[in-house]
Amino acid sequence: MGHSNMQWETVIGLEIHVQLATKTKIFSGASTAFGAAPNTQACAVDLGLPGILPVVNEEAINMAIKFGLCIDAEINKVNVFERKNYFYPDLPKGYQTTQLEKPIVGAGHVDITLADGSTKSIRIHHAHLEEDAGKSLHEGSFNGEHGMSGIDLNRAGTPLIEIVTEPDIRNAEEAVAFAKKLHSIVTTLGICDGDMSQGSMRFDVNVSVRPKGQKEFGTRTETKNLNSFKFMEAAILKEVERQIDLIEDGGTVIQETRLYNGDTGEARSMRSKEEANDYRYFPCPDLLPVVIDDSRLEKLKAEMPEMPDAKKARFIADFGLSDYDAEILSADQATAIYFEATVHASDDAKLSANWIMGELSRSLNQHSMAISDSPVTADRLGGLIRRIKDNTISGKIAKEVFEVLWQGECSTADEVIEKKGLKQVTDTGAIEAMIDEVLANNAQQVENYRVAPEDKRGKMIGFFVGQCMKASKGKANPGMVNHILKQKLDG
Repeated sequence: MGHSNMQWETVIGLEIHVQLATKTKIFSGASTAFGAAPNTQACAVDLGLPGILPVVNEEAINMAIKFGLCIDAEINKVNVFERKNYFYPDLPKGYQTTQLEKPIVGAGHVDITLADGSTKSIRIHHAHLEEDAGKSLHEGSFNGEHGMSGIDLNRAGTPLIEIVTEPDIRNAEEAVAFAKKLHSIVTTLGICDGDMSQGSMRFDVNVSVRPKGQKEFGTRTETKNLNSFKFMEAAILKEVERQIDLIEDGGTVIQETRLYNGDTGEARSMRSKEEANDYRYFPCPDLLPVVIDDSRLEKLKAEMPEMPDAKKARFIADFGLSDYDAEILSADQATAIYFEATVHASDDAKLSANWIMGELSRSLNQHSMAISDSPVTADRLGGLIRRIKDNTISGKIAKEVFEVLWQGECSTADEVIEKKGLKQVTDTGAIEAMIDEVLANNAQQVENYRVAPEDKRGKMIGFFVGQCMKASKGKANPGMVNHILKQKLDG
């Protein structure tokens, strides 16, 4: 750990595989639904049987174009599918259909915001369409046979776009900010479900280091198939440290493909990439070039949803949110929809933001749930916030009400307040009587308060407020308690 990162600069480029949310595969009619029994969703095309002919899925083309439009990229009006030839157990055709010379999406950029508020533009080299391969299963037994590997071709032919960045990223923080932004773009566009646990987005990370000020890049390694932001960050930090240690100890970094295990935190070499593999790319004779006309581009432009950056700006302008709150609430489509619905129901943007980012998000994380599956709907949360605003309940009691709504015992905040008798006491007479009793029971403290200097009294009043709230089981309006106490004590 003795090295200083000061003399070293990290250079990172990412390749991201985004699984498109089409119902069927890119060249066949087989379903892309997740979780089916092995090989139940692989048809003759996916199996690569002789004489079969692929047909391009139009929806996959449209989704790739939408992504290109969103990152200000050139859309290649004529793009061509090529065959990338390599032998792999789960690639029955013996080649992968992908794009090389003429990919559908040309150069573009994605803008990110970092923790300190600074922004940076990350250039995208291109994005191309391709098919996924199948999966080799080595988990113990396959069809009851021990020590056998199985091949599941359900995934074979699933449409992907592979997005390739320029080496513009300089540290793990930027890499994660970029990955999250990309996640928010593809989910808002609706072209990917964004479920990384199911492999819907997978990151390959190219990392190299070089002495500060040096123009040439160092030797890079590629860590493949990271499927969470957390693992990606950890893998980068570990690899940067490994390379710097290696060089400072007089060794050299070799170009290789590496694997990182998120669960154990271990990284290892998979294979060295000495010579460029010759994949013998050539245009696929079974597929015509895809020609995209202006009318298609116009139609897709018109269908584009409001993107995260525009949404964020609108949240700041319309709802007076802080930059930070707006960034979080606009990052993914489901959260943004929930937030706007809550504001609609509660008529209070700031409280809605606080509750969604506080109580709600804590409960969702605790139960590993998506916001779209929240048992407390936006409508219900809005109704709860209304009762805080009109002083029916205090913020403290509101948390209890939220808990009951989360458990699903009642369907509205009003119902909970009614059933559990949680209404806040705002009757001045009742509060005065309670305060008088507290003051009578704590004569010595009252005496201490009255002889105390002005600047000490603020702290001391907290004791009485606490006693009053206790006496009212937390139901007295804290603002009124404070106000009447001060009058009585200072009077």
